[in-house]
Amino acid sequence: MYFLYNLAISISWHLLKIPAIFNPKLRLFIKGRQRVPSFLKKHLSGRDKIIWIHTASLGEFEQGLPVIKELRNMYPDHKILVTFFSPSGYEVKKESGEAHLITYLPMDTAKNVDSFLEMVQPLIAIFVKYEVWPNYLRGLGKRNVPTLMISGRFTSKQVFFKWYGGFMRTALGQFTHLFVQDVASKDLLQGIGLQNSSVSGDTRFDRVSEILERDNSLPFMETFKGHSLCLVLGSSWPEDEALLMYYLQNTKTSLKIVIAPHDIKEGHLAKIKEALPGRFICYSEIGDKDISDHQVLILDTIGILTRVYAYADMAYVGGGFATGLHNTLEPAVFGIPVIIGPQYDGFNEAIELVKLGGISVVDSEASFTQQIEDLTRDSSLRDKMGKINARFIKEQRGAGKKILAYITEQLSR
Repeated sequence: MYFLYNLAISISWHLLKIPAIFNPKLRLFIKGRQRVPSFLKKHLSGRDKIIWIHTASLGEFEQGLPVIKELRNMYPDHKILVTFFSPSGYEVKKESGEAHLITYLPMDTAKNVDSFLEMVQPLIAIFVKYEVWPNYLRGLGKRNVPTLMISGRFTSKQVFFKWYGGFMRTALGQFTHLFVQDVASKDLLQGIGLQNSSVSGDTRFDRVSEILERDNSLPFMETFKGHSLCLVLGSSWPEDEALLMYYLQNTKTSLKIVIAPHDIKEGHLAKIKEALPGRFICYSEIGDKDISDHQVLILDTIGILTRVYAYADMAYVGGGFATGLHNTLEPAVFGIPVIIGPQYDGFNEAIELVKLGGISVVDSEASFTQQIEDLTRDSSLRDKMGKINARFIKEQRGAGKKILAYITEQLSR
């Protein structure tokens, strides 16, 4: 089976080079991997003590960041190597300095794995959430390198639990230990004979809690909001923005509103501007202008949404109308009500907070309008929902400590 797998990976690699001619993201995917050997030769001495952490993309990196930070503090004489599968993660974080070395993960062929592991010689390998690469796991096992999965989450729909999933089950069995988010994941693993798992929770709760410890002040938001209530529409898609436009066109409101679209290309921003009634301004246009009399602020930039949430009295998180729900924890940690669309299956934190009452679900323009009006009028409702969200996140913290205790044990052997 490994022969067929290696053949498929090799063919895929060569086929990807064709569309990469026309696709910038695929070009990054290809060229970035071609540079990995020279990058490692340049930055590794052969005597370095390497802790290797692999993440698929930006979201998984953020999930692993609490562990990365603590490992840097606990092991100052070690080097942290982070690898990415996706350009969308690597390109954002390659110069961040949050790890000693950041690069791409070479394709999962036997030849690449032998070369990579020979150069890196990791003392321990940590895979975040979903990444299961058979050749890498096999190679690590042959070298007796402790190999962990952290913040893993499994569902019965995954290939590991299908009748035809024997090959991937074998790969999964190569992990020394799997730290999973919930009991359901542990039960699924035990159902296929894997007893080496434990429920640690989700490191995202540790990560998002750190937001409260930093300086989130934004002078332009203080001017924009003033003494008004503020609604932030975070990571919005057209379906989400349509709800807001209906609300603005059919109600008289004193709410200050921030729109942070997922897509900030000029074409999409133009559509938002065209649909907006009243006074609005884009972040890029602020300069030294007085924006206190504008009702709507459009964030045509990235990287500041989390800090903007600090000024919100309520937040709507986009993606709940088929595109995939975005991060609900970032606004929730500030102790404010959160609103989402109807499609949130697979997002455990959203499911739990809907049950608890900290997140409300809307499925139409009318229900969105009603929810915003209820929250605007009723300060006790805002307070109640916000406290539910803040308390839930606080209670879920601690996954990082459990994982770090295990890593410390492995590295001390």
